[in-house]
Amino acid sequence: MEPLTDPAKLKAQVAYNTASRHFDDEPLAFWARAGSRTVERLELRAGAAVLDVGCGTGASAIPAAKAIGPGGSIVGVDLANRLLDRAREKAKRQQLANIEFRQADMEALDYPTDTFDAIISVFSVFFVPDMTKQIGALWRMLKPGGQLAITTWGPNAFEPGASAFWAAVKKHAPPDLHFGGFNPWDRVTSVSAVRDLLTSAGIFDPKVEGEASQQSLRTVDDWWTIVIGSGFVWTVEQMGESTARLVRADNLNTLRSAGATFIETNVIYAVARKPIP
Repeated sequence: MEPLTDPAKLKAQVAYNTASRHFDDEPLAFWARAGSRTVERLELRAGAAVLDVGCGTGASAIPAAKAIGPGGSIVGVDLANRLLDRAREKAKRQQLANIEFRQADMEALDYPTDTFDAIISVFSVFFVPDMTKQIGALWRMLKPGGQLAITTWGPNAFEPGASAFWAAVKKHAPPDLHFGGFNPWDRVTSVSAVRDLLTSAGIFDPKVEGEASQQSLRTVDDWWTIVIGSGFVWTVEQMGESTARLVRADNLNTLRSAGATFIETNVIYAVARKPIP
């Protein structure tokens, strides 16, 4: 992959490379849960060819590889090379020879039209500015009769942890690090918004459903593991060690005072099948 020049993509790459150290820790079990639930919604046949964009450490790619069997093939792409290294290790441990992980920009994929039997995007499509264009590009690469799965966060994702985090950032960190709690997925956190997105890309009659989900916190310290094992870590890394300690203490004290025992990990799943002419 050519070196990134887009500031937003560079930020995402740095953030998730840093988060890779904790990406598969127990408090972040929601990655694997949503990945598996996405694959369960697809009718993957043995021998299928699959593309997973924004594959991370293989939360959806690995269960998909198992579903299609040794005669199938899956390519997982991501910007963050350290996430891909972890994905390769996991696939090797599970002796999955039908999966390949590549560092690539989802907006620069040049696979021919009608290449894949299934394309998966779990928590990735909202990172591009033009989601409609991106989904249209994935739809083009899908074979007639193939399936596209788009998974996004639902309402109140990461609450109450996220609000407490941004309040602590606003209190202790430089102003340029406080983004008002805006998240890239905020554009598509409802069933109707996801359905409208797919329809705008020329996809009709997608099956879209929301699923309520929570991630239990054994203690509020689990929330900070989630912070440093997700995109929030970019903000933490920019503020310096002493400020980060203040933010962490304030964030966790707020959750402790509120008696928080879980965070919301609500998800929206969409699956569409490309018509056969």
